[in-house]
Amino acid sequence: MKIWEFAKVNGSSIKVDSWMSDTMGLVDGGCVYSTLFKHPPAGPKDYEIILSVFPQENYRTLTHITMYLDDVPGSSAQAANFLASKEINILNSISLNGISDTVIVWKLMADMNFAGEGEMLREEFESLKAKDDPSVSKIRRIDFKPAEIGRLFKGEHNPNGKTEIRRGYPSNIKNGCFDVADQYGDILKGIDGKNVLITMDADSWILSITFFKPDTRLVKVGMEIPDCPGSITQALSVIADWNVNLISVFSKVKICYETMYLELVMDIGKSDKSFREICDTMPGAMDKLNGVFLVKELTELS
Repeated sequence: MKIWEFAKVNGSSIKVDSWMSDTMGLVDGGCVYSTLFKHPPAGPKDYEIILSVFPQENYRTLTHITMYLDDVPGSSAQAANFLASKEINILNSISLNGISDTVIVWKLMADMNFAGEGEMLREEFESLKAKDDPSVSKIRRIDFKPAEIGRLFKGEHNPNGKTEIRRGYPSNIKNGCFDVADQYGDILKGIDGKNVLITMDADSWILSITFFKPDTRLVKVGMEIPDCPGSITQALSVIADWNVNLISVFSKVKICYETMYLELVMDIGKSDKSFREICDTMPGAMDKLNGVFLVKELTELS
């Protein structure tokens, strides 16, 4: 599953496509919390904005809960009641039927009463199951895992990590856009028309918007390569000596065991080769590889 996309800033607004905003729970008109980070001097990234529907002060007690339920009427209601009886606040959630149609998997982001409570609840649930308590008769298993979203704010303790600059006040998504100027216009200036990388963390229900340094030059490459071990290695080896920085790598099978599509976005800002030279060099270099490597797209993301 591809979890990122590139977009351009329109004035000071950044459009988040519906497939990402819907997945992350960023409802149009809904409230979001944002935090601005600064990346270290090395590397192509400059500033980054983290968007979340959860307040930053709640990150410590946010927990992933996965519940495995019998695929029978009333199982979801029983699961919700079990959590409600423990005063656990269900936030975002999604459920899906198991392939065999005998189990429902319900994944939730929940706000616990305090950090570390999951282990206590697991023990209580297992005790009730051992006693064949009817209150959990349709629940097969419950897994608890700390969300650890707070890791996003620990970069400043790492010499090579990003530094938190500002936590914004709650704002709203309007017409599918996040307006940078509302809270960070004094820092992020002259961004109209700039490329940004939008990345989603589906497990944590957060969205990242990354701004690149002024000397970053992004190039998108699309190619068909053999669907076999080592083919991606061969393709990447062609550009390994060009002093480019790969921003993203995405591959998907086109014809199983025959052809796959490889998509790269790379920064050529510090490369010895110009975009024109890369366009002239890459197809011929790919022709020399073992197998059929066809360059389908070479675009500079200006």
